[in-house]
Amino acid sequence: MLLRDATLVDGAGVRRGDLRIAEGRIEDAGDLSARCDESVVDLSGHAVLPGLVDAHVHFSLSGERTVEEVVGMSDAELALVEARNARKTLAAGVTGARVMGARDVDVHVRDRIDSGDIPGPRTVANCRSITATGGHGHHLGREITGADDARRAVREQAKQGADFIKFMVTGGVTTPGSDPGAVALTDAEVEAIVDEAHRRGLHAATHAHGAEGVKSAVAAGVDTVEHGTLLDAEAIDMLARADVTLVPTLSAPHRIVRNVEAATEEDRAKTEAVYDRHLDSFARAVEAGVRVAGGTDAGTPFNMHGTNATELLLMHEHGLDPLEAIVAMTETAAETVGLADQGTLEQGTHADLLVVGADPTEDLAAVTDPGAVLKGGAVVAGADERTKRAIADAGGNESARGDE
Repeated sequence: MLLRDATLVDGAGVRRGDLRIAEGRIEDAGDLSARCDESVVDLSGHAVLPGLVDAHVHFSLSGERTVEEVVGMSDAELALVEARNARKTLAAGVTGARVMGARDVDVHVRDRIDSGDIPGPRTVANCRSITATGGHGHHLGREITGADDARRAVREQAKQGADFIKFMVTGGVTTPGSDPGAVALTDAEVEAIVDEAHRRGLHAATHAHGAEGVKSAVAAGVDTVEHGTLLDAEAIDMLARADVTLVPTLSAPHRIVRNVEAATEEDRAKTEAVYDRHLDSFARAVEAGVRVAGGTDAGTPFNMHGTNATELLLMHEHGLDPLEAIVAMTETAAETVGLADQGTLEQGTHADLLVVGADPTEDLAAVTDPGAVLKGGAVVAGADERTKRAIADAGGNESARGDE
């Protein structure tokens, strides 16, 4: 199948060209001639970019007002919720995701997506986030006390098939009684978690709002910092010097601030106290050259699955140019979370694509409503029935599962 005369957009820049798709991958890109037996789809007037990669989602959560609404679910109920949210995420144009664990369910949903049993993005998953006893996310996480217990927790996650390790170095917004700015783990615990993860070939991600927690995690060799809400100059310098990736999740506070009347009193107070500082931290990190990967924290209060592309608009509004925002939530996110052969339009990569009605570097909002979403060269979703049908008829339905 040849996608003809589109505006191609990825980390290599913006250019006119064609894409040849075969066996679910991009076989070639550029100024191509159609083969005699090849189906051709004219995409003049459209742009093609890699499918989005969301580096921070919670399939176990669905935008509920409080996490307590989820805690009482059985594992079977939680798995059904995750399957539904995975489908919504894919339909929104997110073809890759790093899913933050909940009660060991995520790895099973990942495997069912991989086998084609349920529709969803290519998924990197963990089992349970590691937290201090009574710490942020303890409802669905693995509580620890001490460095030895921290190592044990990492080994448990690895044994059950985790692709990465997540830990909560600070408190959080959505856990009652938890202080987002306070360090929750000892340096010894943090060092044990990161070291044990790396020994097992897993990358380590830390939830971190306060600057002191960020510094502790970076000093221990963490790979990604999630949120980075209250960064100071020293924390930003450490992130830049160590080349640690920041996943800012600007969508999370954005959604709470815009739903303050429905939020809990504690969530509202915490978010309003840190919101402007979060935006300022992000802008200063960008200015300092900190590596940024797009992630939404989808599933947190009022932060619905399927609205993931809003993160692009927020990153652009607060520091990145449109192409930088796109690369942050495609190529950089894919590299960061370990999704190989994804996030670019390079030869040999998965044909995980968005077809949109305008050049997104000129109209970034076009990404929020893709005309067609392809995963592995197959049409799986999209708003433009004509475009979807043209691609499907040309061969883009060969391996489609969960077609909307």
